[in-house]
Amino acid sequence: MITRRSALALAVTTTAAATAAVAGAPTTAHAHGFDPRPGSDGVGDPLFPTLGNGGYQVLHYDLTFDFTPVTYDFTGVVKLSARATQDLSSFNLDTDGHTIDAVTVDGRGAQWALTAGKSGQELTVTPRHPLHRGRPFAVEVRYRGNGKAPRLGLTGWKFGSDGGFACAAQSSRADTFLPCNDTPSDKATWTFHLSAPEGFVATANGELLHRSRRADGSAVWHFALRERMATELLGIAVVKGTYLYGTSRTGLPLRHVVPQGQEEKYAPIVARTSDHLAWCEAKFGRYPFSVYGCHLYDGYTDALENQTLSLFSTNWFKPNADGNPTYETTMVHELVHQWYGDWVTPKDWQQAWLNEGPAVYYGSLYGEERGWSVLVDKMKATYGKLNAIRAKDGPPGLPKALGGTNIYDGGALVLYALRKQAGDRDFDRVMRLWPQRHKDSNVTSEDFIAHTVKVTGDRSLGPFLRDWLFGAVNPPMPGHPDWTAAS
Repeated sequence: MITRRSALALAVTTTAAATAAVAGAPTTAHAHGFDPRPGSDGVGDPLFPTLGNGGYQVLHYDLTFDFTPVTYDFTGVVKLSARATQDLSSFNLDTDGHTIDAVTVDGRGAQWALTAGKSGQELTVTPRHPLHRGRPFAVEVRYRGNGKAPRLGLTGWKFGSDGGFACAAQSSRADTFLPCNDTPSDKATWTFHLSAPEGFVATANGELLHRSRRADGSAVWHFALRERMATELLGIAVVKGTYLYGTSRTGLPLRHVVPQGQEEKYAPIVARTSDHLAWCEAKFGRYPFSVYGCHLYDGYTDALENQTLSLFSTNWFKPNADGNPTYETTMVHELVHQWYGDWVTPKDWQQAWLNEGPAVYYGSLYGEERGWSVLVDKMKATYGKLNAIRAKDGPPGLPKALGGTNIYDGGALVLYALRKQAGDRDFDRVMRLWPQRHKDSNVTSEDFIAHTVKVTGDRSLGPFLRDWLFGAVNPPMPGHPDWTAAS
């Protein structure tokens, strides 16, 4: 870890190096408009202003991660392929809790400074020569640390009884695993090279390519995610687990990871994924990625839509009092996110209802179709309490923070109201065409409103949705004039 004094010294050195580089640049470069400046140390996310960094876009991450279970020590090498979006004298990466050993830009040593940020740490990198706008460049950071070491912000590390870990990075904790541009608006492709000792397996987003055996019995597991992914959906892990394989009805490869020794218990549960995929594909079209699966781990307490490999607590999988497997609604919820949130990703975190609204709505619809719950009852209950939540936490489209009922159940209520207003047929077309027409992109609430108006041809749905998304109080619910809400 860099001390305060050494960080200051590095910052001074970095500034001097940057000044020298600019001063030493050919005068003709400035004459042609070359004006290198530092990239911003945040992208201005309404909920996380310092999250992410400006001045460049990451195209690809290549992560080598060597983890030792039980001690939780690790070493890492991350290689970023990026493109400058402005003339850059320096740029930042988000990191937290890492000791930085070396940084290079295009294979040459770069000056760097590690300083405290508002939600973690800022790694400021100054290349030997400023970068021109539009220029591709490569960054390599060698670093090390311990999974349980103190951090300035929250951690994404989740530790199980096996001495391993799983990654739950949402919404801003990917930086506790690697230096990165930690914002949902900068999606990239990924490759992973994760070490696991004998008796452990490694997991990551995307397809398992192969394993490289080592003389000591350990192995390096190599994965590739060819579709772009936001950092908050990172899903690496090293655990005592067993891979279970299958295929969907359309031939999609499925791979799940369950605790070692509990394969018989969990195999029938993860096998339900094939039916869940068929149900979702009938509504949204073909699954958007090349593989899917569920990772069940006792070191996690919730459920999370890590791209291509959703993460679940083992505590989810218990029948309800009537003996029904209602946990399947949670499995469907995370699967819906693969379309809504992973493939089509919010531009910033204030648009999070675009993720959670569809996941809650369709998870509830799945439960209703199986007789486990009644959707209209859930929506009526949400309507009754949402006005008070709007006043306290903000409306669904303008939340003051993440994780609230306004984003989850409130987002689902917006969709329920849209269905009642537009009719089943137009609503289904809106939801099916949304991921198809906005695939692999970053979107806003206004994009969804424009999409809805275009698909239905009904301009009145624009102000209708804005009232539901941004209003201080609930509008009247179509078809339910008797519904009331407490203030």
